[in-house]
Amino acid sequence: MDTPATSANPPRSRVAALLSSETPVPDTLVKGWIRTLRDHKDFAFIEVNDGSCLANLQVVAPSGMPGFSQAVTLGTGAAVVIRGELAASPGKGQRWELQAKEIVLAGSCPEDYPLQKKRHSDEFLRGIAHLRVRTNKYGAMFRIRSSLAQAVHAFFQARGFHWIHTPILTASDCEGAGEMFRVTLGRQNGEEFFGRKTHLTVSGQLALEMFALALGDVYTFGPTFRAENSNTSRHASEFWMVEPESAFADIEDNMRLAGDFLRHLVVHAMDRCAEDLSLFANFVDTGLMARLENIATKGPVRVSYTEAILILQKSGVAFEYPPAWGKDLQTAHERYLAEEVFQGPVIVHDYPAGVKAFYMRMNADEKTVAAMDMLVPGVGEIIGGSQREERFHVLRQRLVSMGLSEEEYGWYLDSRRYGSAPHSGFGLGFERLLMLVTGAGNIRDVIPYPRTPGSIDF
Repeated sequence: MDTPATSANPPRSRVAALLSSETPVPDTLVKGWIRTLRDHKDFAFIEVNDGSCLANLQVVAPSGMPGFSQAVTLGTGAAVVIRGELAASPGKGQRWELQAKEIVLAGSCPEDYPLQKKRHSDEFLRGIAHLRVRTNKYGAMFRIRSSLAQAVHAFFQARGFHWIHTPILTASDCEGAGEMFRVTLGRQNGEEFFGRKTHLTVSGQLALEMFALALGDVYTFGPTFRAENSNTSRHASEFWMVEPESAFADIEDNMRLAGDFLRHLVVHAMDRCAEDLSLFANFVDTGLMARLENIATKGPVRVSYTEAILILQKSGVAFEYPPAWGKDLQTAHERYLAEEVFQGPVIVHDYPAGVKAFYMRMNADEKTVAAMDMLVPGVGEIIGGSQREERFHVLRQRLVSMGLSEEEYGWYLDSRRYGSAPHSGFGLGFERLLMLVTGAGNIRDVIPYPRTPGSIDF
């Protein structure tokens, strides 16, 4: 907790604010962590970072300064409080430096600190997820994540959407696939705590639809859970989803909103996170900025599922899973379409009914549904959505044909009994968005504490 500012104790200044200052600051208080320290006997150069930005603040500490003898013994990772004067720097590559007058140790860091080196592999850092955010790369990653989360809300709030907190505990399976985590800890005397089997949600969609049919335009943004035993670079057991739902919107409206949403997020990252993005563009993916610029300036191409299958079949590529009408697209198919054929975002629409969920609206051909997936380079599917089946009898028939209980979904069917209206929505995987924006190749590297099959830290 910061101490109150007094004439003898100036308010704490963030490194980001100091580095962008237009004028010197005579009395400056900085609190942060040492990144590097070079002792030159008569003075020391100390690089300090407080997490507010990627860049460090150079501190010049003269040997006669209070705390100097202790300061020069400190290593990487030590927490310090430094008071001094922000002045123009004579050195190249930096506008300002802090000429220290006093350094106080806030927290020592011993020599076995695992982040002594400047570069570590992602695999090594996944093993110390509680410390990796102190590195430049992961500090940048989670500042970008924070900023993009705010951009999600800004996009929908500007368009009159209402933010709805849908439940994490649920008795309904949105996807109908049965791959859900069961909640069993609360069982008492052999009875279910909630009176029936309960799971962690895979999506807030079904609950959100009820609000769309009352408030018009709504969205939810929160954690979701999948119990798939999948160990790919794109899947996690706990991840975040952004899910908008709009009444009186068809599949065309839905695809347009999805394209606008992705473009808004990419432009936001390029405009508001430029410094942090530069790290990924320079050290992770040298083609990143060109790819983001392409998304920011061009809307997604649209192609039907049937057309996409023909393109894949004529590609001459020996896919591990040969593309065939009636089968779902695999990641290799998705990436080929986005990276090789269209070289940018592409929306595939009108999928076979057999590979999509029960709630998607049946098309007039009675073979396909009004579904759409947005595919992007480097990731594959990033958005999945549909126009919802608003016709009571058609929806009930779909439930029965897929072996789902009409009784258990009675509350969902009620929305089609009473004042039903066409409506549409989609879900965007927030971690996949971060993979796209940063060029990160593994979902474990874009979420603070990854939860994957066989792996949980605490």
